[in-house]
Amino acid sequence: MIFVAAGTQDGRELAKYLLDNGYDVTASVVSHYGEQLLADCRGRNFIINDKPLDQQQLEEYLRVHDIRLFVDASHPYAVNMSQNGLTACKNLQLPYIRYERDLTSSNYDRLSIVHDYESAAKLAAKFGKNIFLTTGSRNLEKFTTSEYLRDCHIIARVLPTAEVMRLCEGLGLTPGQIIGMQGPFSKELNKELYRRYNADVVVTKNSGTIGGTDTKFAAAAELDLPVIVIDRPVMNYGNVGRTYEEILKFVEERYGHGVYQTTDGN
Repeated sequence: MIFVAAGTQDGRELAKYLLDNGYDVTASVVSHYGEQLLADCRGRNFIINDKPLDQQQLEEYLRVHDIRLFVDASHPYAVNMSQNGLTACKNLQLPYIRYERDLTSSNYDRLSIVHDYESAAKLAAKFGKNIFLTTGSRNLEKFTTSEYLRDCHIIARVLPTAEVMRLCEGLGLTPGQIIGMQGPFSKELNKELYRRYNADVVVTKNSGTIGGTDTKFAAAAELDLPVIVIDRPVMNYGNVGRTYEEILKFVEERYGHGVYQTTDGN
């Protein structure tokens, strides 16, 4: 069985892709919502794990479920998940490959790149009072508790699940500061939201085209809004694939062809 860290849209697509190519797959998701998105795969030699796993728990899970290969398709900023996967695979001597989605490039001259959330908060405060966050919910507290943003108005665009809404409420955000929407978003919708909330600066991550980074950049550029990008963490993954086909080739070389198809693919 192949383990896929599938907490993203492309991670879920990759799990289905491997499944369709004849492999038994365990997909690990980060929420009940992620599990729901994979529900149509149930019963197809497919297991879903929606429980958080630390390094020891992950290692035990891989052992108990007889995992033979690990595909890390977690979010580009999910450093802990990737590090846990690398360590577990090293300890169990399992093949590991990272699926690395594309980076979005831009020559927009009002784009600033920082390397951590504290630096993003500090720089954002210099651009104005209305801070438009498109960085997700997992590190939202780093902005709501930042001394640099104490006198600023934070607008957070987040996934509209009950869990995330409770988190936002617990951090003191009012309904007027929360945009509960599932992306990615078009350039025009981004522009309208930036205008609607009087954004002075946009803070985001470089999550690639599938994460809508390109349309965030384009919308900000048309409105002449500064953009702060929290750069991706730098990790030595070892084996890296940038397409589903490259991941499949790695799997075939180390695992053989899927048990539900012949070597000619029929």
